[in-house]
Amino acid sequence: MVPPAPPDPPVTPKDAATVMLVRDSPDGLEVFLQRRVMGMAFAGGMTVFPGGGVDRRDADTSVAWHGPSPAWWGSRFSCDLALARALVCAAVRETFEESGVLLAGPDETSVVADVRPYAEARAQLVNRDLSLAGFLAEAGLVLRADLLRPWADWVTPVEESRRFDAKFFLARLPEGQRADGATSEAQDARWQRPGDALDDWKAGRSGLLPPTWTTLAELEECPTVADAMARERVITKLMPRVAREGDTLRIVLPGDPLYDDAPNHLDARPDDKL
Repeated sequence: MVPPAPPDPPVTPKDAATVMLVRDSPDGLEVFLQRRVMGMAFAGGMTVFPGGGVDRRDADTSVAWHGPSPAWWGSRFSCDLALARALVCAAVRETFEESGVLLAGPDETSVVADVRPYAEARAQLVNRDLSLAGFLAEAGLVLRADLLRPWADWVTPVEESRRFDAKFFLARLPEGQRADGATSEAQDARWQRPGDALDDWKAGRSGLLPPTWTTLAELEECPTVADAMARERVITKLMPRVAREGDTLRIVLPGDPLYDDAPNHLDARPDDKL
């Protein structure tokens, strides 16, 4: 829903991390999806990947870290060292909070296979009673940045009152772990082939935001997790715009003929829907 009057000036986007958790199946690559609770202020009722906003404590430099350095992540996402560290930590934290999948291990060569001993810590992370750095230190775990791959950078349109600059990551489901979707932010969760998720959206059985359906279309081209993880991505900021066609509002993406003509602010009526 486009607000009646776009914020002026536009709201500054909040930094966020989104994780496409993938696994192989006999029928091809599957991705973990959650349908957000209808009443949520942002993307209520939409089918999304796990993710959320960066917490200021995600930039804690004491985190035990293995894999590409924050400087490497900063070069891929075109951001400074502190934000790059915070984004990777937010990706790991949000994945654990929302799906129960923990991208960490006792050392740099292993990954936790059974996350049940960390159920209390998971709840404390959700409630912000515990930071990721504190959790990993207490549990004697190392963050496995090498299990993540950079994928995309999406910014919420300027017309929205809640905006995010979301860095998209790809991660393989660690062996022995399962994604449970036990989060208050989702009403249901499932593993699905990207093409099937797109078919549900096209048939009106689910709602997808532009970054989600675009990413699903990209993942549909990957026959296996190994193929997806090996893809070299050139990452630039992508921001949808809102264009009017008669009485209809339409989200347009870079490359659409209407994109360059779409204003950054739009005088939309309260009943206009995207």
